[in-house]
Formats: sequence, C-alpha cells, structure tokens
Amino acid sequence: MGNGNLRGKVAIVTGGASGIGEAVTRLFAERGARVVAVDLQRDAGEALARELGDAVVFRQGDVSDRAVADAAVAAAVERFGALDTLINNASASRQKPIEEQTDDDWRLAMDTGLYATRNFMLAALPELKKAGGASIVNFGSGAGLDGQPNQASYAAAKEAIRGLSRVAANEWAAYGIRVNVVCPMAMTSGVVQWAEARPEQYAQSAAKVPLGRFGDPARDVAPIVAFLASDDAQYMTGQTVMADGGAIKLR
Repeated sequence: MGNGNLRGKVAIVTGGASGIGEAVTRLFAERGARVVAVDLQRDAGEALARELGDAVVFRQGDVSDRAVADAAVAAAVERFGALDTLINNASASRQKPIEEQTDDDWRLAMDTGLYATRNFMLAALPELKKAGGASIVNFGSGAGLDGQPNQASYAAAKEAIRGLSRVAANEWAAYGIRVNVVCPMAMTSGVVQWAEARPEQYAQSAAKVPLGRFGDPARDVAPIVAFLASDDAQYMTGQTVMADGGAIKLR
C-alpha cells in the first residue's frame, strides 16, 4: 500500500466534524478511506459530509452513549460493508484545580474520554475481528504524561486510555488488531480557549516545544494518525506516539 495510503479502509472517527477529528476525517477521505464521522455538532457534521460526498457518512450523537457507538458501527457496515479502523478522538473536560473539580467534572472527562473509548472499542470489536488486519488509534495527552496543572480529570482519563490501549494491544493481537495511542499538541479551538483563559500556562507549554510552535491539526497530527491506521504501521502496536513538536520525549 505504502505512503500512508488508506484506500479501501473503512473508519469511524469520533469527534470527526471539528478540530483534529475533522482534519483526520478529511485526510482519510483524501487518501481513499471511507469514514463514519461521529460528532455532537450536527451542522458541522452534515456540512462536512456534503462537502466530502460519498466518502463520508455523518452520525450525530454523544460518544458517552454506548448506543451511539453501536449505531456508528452499524452505519459503517450498512453503508460501506465493513469496518477495519477506529479513531477515538472525541473527549471533553473542564480545567480547574484538583480541589475544585466536582463529581460532574470527573464524570464528563471519564464518560467522554475513557468510557467512550472503551464503548467504541467494544462495539467495533466484532467487525474489527473480521477485518484481518484492523487498527485502533486512541488519543492520549501530554496533560497526563506531564501532569499539567488544572487538568486532573482530563489527565486521569487520558492516562487510563493509554493503559486500556496497552492491554487491548496485547489481548487483541491474536485477532490481528493493532492498538496505538497518539498524543497531540495542536492549535484547536479548545486550545485557543485554554490560552485565553490561562495565558501563563499556555505560554509555558508553548515554550517547551523544541520545534517552536503548536501543531496544525491537518498538517502535523492527521498524517500521524493516518500512518498508524495504514498498513505501513503493520508492525506497531501498544505504542504511544507523541505528535507534539518534541515537547515530551518518552523513554
């Protein structure tokens, strides 16, 4: 296949109508994949599906609801005949000091992050088993690896996703399913809001990036996700890949 080609792949992308998820949906379609994009934002999702045509189906829904995961898998099979790729990108959280985070804050981070990732993985598993060479790409975060202040619930959910991914990589290798994690640092709308709300913390994070900038979702992050989903990465599983300009170097 080569060069990150995704021709013939059928993917679900959660949060697939905005930010990094939109960039992934667009690049996957460009490289020949067909995509079910799942997002809460109906207008953005429907507009994206109209723009990209037959390559993309949009399903509106809350990723924390297992029924939404089941419906997305059903849509992939009904429209495209199969499912061999799952990209768990969606998540939501609130930034506060640990002692100010409420039970609702923790539920938001865990439900849209860890539990949504688990639910989509379980919903997709029967179809991924059939694919004979499937790929899951889950999203972690430098917030968990670096222990960023005001990110306790988000960081905890993202580190839990990394642990889940490593276990699944070991257990599901027997089915030919690869499971990897990407940790991005990119200028999304959420990062813009964070920068406005906490400019000192944002400046400190930006100063740590050796390549000197926050990444662009389309140019810097989506191609890494595409690589992990492609057959070029067929010997990679259980790995965390940092798409962060060198800010964090795993050992």
